[in-house]
Amino acid sequence: MIDAFLVPEATVITSNGDSEPIDIGGAESRLFLFTLSITTVVEQESFELGIFASADGTTWETKPIAGLSQQFYIGEYPLLVDLSQRPDIRFLRAHWDVARWGRGPTTPRFEVAVRVREVPPAFLSEARERVGAAS
Repeated sequence: MIDAFLVPEATVITSNGDSEPIDIGGAESRLFLFTLSITTVVEQESFELGIFASADGTTWETKPIAGLSQQFYIGEYPLLVDLSQRPDIRFLRAHWDVARWGRGPTTPRFEVAVRVREVPPAFLSEARERVGAAS
């Protein structure tokens, strides 16, 4: 089961960038939970996260396969990505865009982590059963 950090905990981000790629070729499931954790921010700045895919780890798709809109506050932001219809994807990486505006220094400063966890297929089956039983 995949459980890794694309961006290690307590990483300071001050400019746009990309994480190292992760190989998901050995994943049992094609469903992944990405969690953006923002632990430090300054006012008047934004953080936007995109997840990019590649078949070979060299050539990356030009558009993200999933993403989180701009975030401005400390918190944890989950993103569930289903790749069951994309067996060609073997590598994933995070890309972020940051911005800062207003008075004072114009360099953004975030302390973040991006974690990716494979979601077991049984988890989805159990969740669907619970939802069905509740309705």
